[in-house]
Amino acid sequence: MGYELTHNTGLNVSKGRYYPLGATLCEGGVNFAIYSQHAAEVFLLLFDAPAGEPTDIIRLEERTKYIWHVFVHGLGAGQLYGYKIRGDFHPSQGMRFNEQKLLLDPYAKAVTGKFRNTDNLLLAYDPHFPDKDLSMDTRDNTRIVPKAVVVDDAFDWQGDVHPDVPFEELFIYEVHLKGFTAHHSSGVKNRGTYPGFIEKIPHLKELGINAVEFLPVQEFYVEDHLIEKGLTNYWGYNTIGFFAPESSYCTHRSPGCQVDEFKTLVRELHKAGIEVILDVVYNHTGEGSELGPTICFRGVDNPTYYLLEGPPSGPGRFYVNYTGCGNSINISNSHVIRFVMDSLRYWVEQMHVDGFRFDLASVLGREDGGFRTSAAFFDAVSQDPVLNRVKLIAEPWDLGTYQVGNFPIDWSEWNGRFRDTVRRFGKGDGGQIRDLGWRLTGSADLYRDDGRSAYNSINFITCHDGFTLRDLVSYNVKHNEGNLEGNADGTSDNNSWNCGHEGETDDAGILRLRRQLIKNFICYLIFSSGTPMVLGGDEFMRTQGGNNNAYCQDNETAWFDWGLVQENADILGFFKKAIAFTRRYTILQRRKFFSGADSDGDALPDILWFGNDLGKPSWDDPELCALSYQLDGSEAPSDLGDYQLFFILNADFRPQHVKVPKLEGGKIWHRVIDTSLENGEDFLDPGKEELLDPPDQYPANPRSTVVLLGKSRAFSRA
Repeated sequence: MGYELTHNTGLNVSKGRYYPLGATLCEGGVNFAIYSQHAAEVFLLLFDAPAGEPTDIIRLEERTKYIWHVFVHGLGAGQLYGYKIRGDFHPSQGMRFNEQKLLLDPYAKAVTGKFRNTDNLLLAYDPHFPDKDLSMDTRDNTRIVPKAVVVDDAFDWQGDVHPDVPFEELFIYEVHLKGFTAHHSSGVKNRGTYPGFIEKIPHLKELGINAVEFLPVQEFYVEDHLIEKGLTNYWGYNTIGFFAPESSYCTHRSPGCQVDEFKTLVRELHKAGIEVILDVVYNHTGEGSELGPTICFRGVDNPTYYLLEGPPSGPGRFYVNYTGCGNSINISNSHVIRFVMDSLRYWVEQMHVDGFRFDLASVLGREDGGFRTSAAFFDAVSQDPVLNRVKLIAEPWDLGTYQVGNFPIDWSEWNGRFRDTVRRFGKGDGGQIRDLGWRLTGSADLYRDDGRSAYNSINFITCHDGFTLRDLVSYNVKHNEGNLEGNADGTSDNNSWNCGHEGETDDAGILRLRRQLIKNFICYLIFSSGTPMVLGGDEFMRTQGGNNNAYCQDNETAWFDWGLVQENADILGFFKKAIAFTRRYTILQRRKFFSGADSDGDALPDILWFGNDLGKPSWDDPELCALSYQLDGSEAPSDLGDYQLFFILNADFRPQHVKVPKLEGGKIWHRVIDTSLENGEDFLDPGKEELLDPPDQYPANPRSTVVLLGKSRAFSRA
């Protein structure tokens, strides 16, 4: 194994405690505890340097409830460590213990750096013989792999409190932490880091954002096949350290500095009234398939942490793969549920995050061969006094199931139905009107029956996985050649339209149309019932050159070019105004679903739907590409008093002459928004809305969105 595993040196050790798991700093030393049901022996290795030899090797003598534990006196924060574990190596039976591999503590709170599969020293199998179980790999990797770091949880939070923004007031900004400031144009001191992000908080505040949803910031593994092609895992959906902030996003001032730097980022975001939501991956780990590396879980207790396939493929050798990433976490195992729950609670209690977006969350609800809303994991979360008060957002699908609308009442969901319908309508596809009505009003067909509200729907048109908003109106097809997979990766079902030219152009007419469509999409997203999620950079027309799967592009393809802020100031200004408009007119943030009923006694329903002639819409007309509706502002009381909003959504290539309903009580229609007009006229400021003339109709230009405000002359400008 390269080292004699003995209880050596003059360190003072005692039996310690089996709880809490991980390395816990205590008075007088550090308590170490690690779960392994099937291990024969467990050894703790201590290091002074990430690439050095172990200074001490300690055999853990105590085991309680399958947890091996020891207390080492005299150790402190910053101590580096890892584990080696002896046990059976019978892959066909699910056992993959290998004492030659230094293992990361599953509860490690920080890691000294990135794992790299140098000379295959992490691999469980020889990739040249994938169909044969081999004898144990006897190549020792102790010196070359990163080490876990003992962390002191103490931090000066300066009175930090959770902003606790209600879902109906939430504007989520999905963003890659590194990519936000990695580009040279960002102008920050520490580009691509936790401190670098802090310097750009004023941009988010000015935009009106009150929640950031970070792509994975837990320590992740970069796959060998990407490194071999000169690429990397940019998105980070390959977690290996579920308690550890990603090491490559810190300034590397000292081992473990990423913990304090992440906490500082959360604290400063909270000071700005911005919540922190983490995109987390508890459906699989970065160890991949049976050909993947042995970094942590595989060598700690393979049959506990992973779902293994049984006959006829051979009991235990292969991994169940609901995720498409090589393995699936065994979330039905009681220890694994505890592990996931401990991890989530740690990020809430110690790191002060406000919620989670769960990648491929339907995997977490798989039991007895199918998806269950009463799955053990969902029940555990609902009963947990820490987690049942934070925001829980599901990506409600995985490799084999689509569960939009089917999650428990405590959960919100990425609404893929909203994305698809709005994209199709926005580019002028007919036959979308009926479904569009559901999506604009919070998708009551998906969420009303189980007691949830419109704001359980996380509405989005673009996200990290797909085109940016600019690319959505600039490309008919994906252009992922830079991923070096022959453009075969990424979805081909984009519902995009290039407006007449594929990619960048200097044609003034096409550029004008693209901007107009972007403004339409902003209106659809921000003014719909539900919680809007904006893809970071869309507010200033970030482009990925048509790449709709930039998961491996840690470069200018995916980084934010801040030079576009000035170039596309009109789009940024439109975004800001749209968010401010929604906050001003609270009917757009009403928690209840619209029902078409009058609940405030003014003889006006909360919503009225119209065709162009004030009749009912032709909901099932396969050619119709336009829809109008009116919202009664008095249904959501505010300081503004009584008002009405009228929306004209014309995605048709032809103009529409729309009749406007008559107002009562001395109110008069005013134009606020017309996306077909020039910048400055397209979105008028409060108090400067233009009186409608004539007052009973509006000529909606092709592919435009119009918003009218019905108000009295004495209407408050508050």
